[in-house]
Amino acid sequence: MLLHRNEILFRQGEAGPLYRLHSGLLKIVRVQEDGRQLVLNFIVPGEVIPHHSLISPKVYHGTAIALMTSEIELIPAAEWYAKVTTDTEAALETARLLQSRLRMMQERIDQLALQSPAEKLEAFRSWIARYLPPNTKLTDLLTQEEIGQFIALRRETVNRLLRESH
Repeated sequence: MLLHRNEILFRQGEAGPLYRLHSGLLKIVRVQEDGRQLVLNFIVPGEVIPHHSLISPKVYHGTAIALMTSEIELIPAAEWYAKVTTDTEAALETARLLQSRLRMMQERIDQLALQSPAEKLEAFRSWIARYLPPNTKLTDLLTQEEIGQFIALRRETVNRLLRESH
């Protein structure tokens, strides 16, 4: 299936299938009681989501929104779970997916805890640039508020750092 910018793949609180992202980029947001969205994660090509449901089903923790045109494969949940429990290679693939995500999250925690604001922004820009089309600016896809949420900086700090880097 093809999802275009700002289209929703699934909504927080719903239950459903798993998905593999083949191309594009998704953001995962958590909608708060007052309607505000908090950016929790980005999904890059090769990932199967939701991560918390790779072993057993659970409702979607956040809402998945396309940041650009994205090619997505729907994986029926019953098919995925049957394969994971009966196929050793599928179980190993699942373990590798979880390990990869865990390592990425550990790197993110290190960046948030140990880097200066400028280093956080530069590390995020370098990482996400690998998944952006040529000549696409970060601010073409994300607001300064969303960037700040993901790297634990205030919007004003992101604004200042982006101005200083030009």
